[in-house]
Amino acid sequence: MRGENQSSVSEFLLLGLPIWPEQQAVFFALFLGMYLITVLGNLLIILLIRLDSRLHTPMYFFLSHLAFTDVSFSSVTVPKMLMNVQTEHLSISYPGCISQMYFYILFGCVDNLLLAVMAYDRYVAICHPLYYTTIMKEDLCVLLVAGSWILSCGSALLHTLLLTQVSFCADNIIPHFFCSLPILLRLSCSNTSVNELVIFTAGAAVVILPLTGILVSYGRIGASILKVPPTKGIHKALSTCGSHLSVVSLFYGTIMALYFSSSSSNSNDNDMIASLMYTVVTPMLNPFIYSLRNRDMKLALEILFRNIVFTNLRNRNMKGTLGGLFKREIFFSK
Repeated sequence: MRGENQSSVSEFLLLGLPIWPEQQAVFFALFLGMYLITVLGNLLIILLIRLDSRLHTPMYFFLSHLAFTDVSFSSVTVPKMLMNVQTEHLSISYPGCISQMYFYILFGCVDNLLLAVMAYDRYVAICHPLYYTTIMKEDLCVLLVAGSWILSCGSALLHTLLLTQVSFCADNIIPHFFCSLPILLRLSCSNTSVNELVIFTAGAAVVILPLTGILVSYGRIGASILKVPPTKGIHKALSTCGSHLSVVSLFYGTIMALYFSSSSSNSNDNDMIASLMYTVVTPMLNPFIYSLRNRDMKLALEILFRNIVFTNLRNRNMKGTLGGLFKREIFFSK
């Protein structure tokens, strides 16, 4: 069956977004701008955390990994979508489609788990501030991030291996802008009950359990605030909760929209709109949320900007001084 699969279907056709030909240039420019903002914004967050020693804390360590995951997650689907819009070359090879699906699941799961890890970090910072440095040691932080990547790799690999056992017949048209696992299973002419069972169980493991952890963490944070008057240190920790809650709301809001869109009558169009929010809009907004709502990030950005301006002015002054000395030396030599 696997040999028949690879010989009968060597490529898929991604129909992409339902855009009229006269609108393609506008949408191409729009999505290219959003993608560049996503990449530059998240890379700037990583750079700030790397350069500013005051941001060398567990929360910003997790945030740097979240920013890297957002860039990677968006890069899995958006460049291919932009190429399809610009060149109208809709085909994607069978290995390319399977690889895209694998990395889409991988980075989506990592994003999900990191949000739960960050919620636990805020819980420890607010509910146990005196033991925060003792609990959130570097070893534990590395272990939490590594565990998120390992679990995500395992989940993505499991779905990918099961999909390679599925046969595809004549129908190779994907009504989407990327290789979505549910759509690939619908195109299959094999029994996909095992795949659907794994989607249900793995989905519970990598979506419901982290969401439960986030809700429990913020439930305990709320109960702790109501019991004890917040101190100055807790106020600072609470200021970062707003940014995290905004990102969580965006992330899980689009997941819920994606889930409910699959049961509606216009499921394909709704699914693509929800997927665009999930893969393009949310990763683009995350840097703005963390930079505009976070005092430490704004301060680090101001310091970086001042250093760049000061360096440029100093270089110009040095060039002017050296130029003046050179002219004086020529004048006196004459």
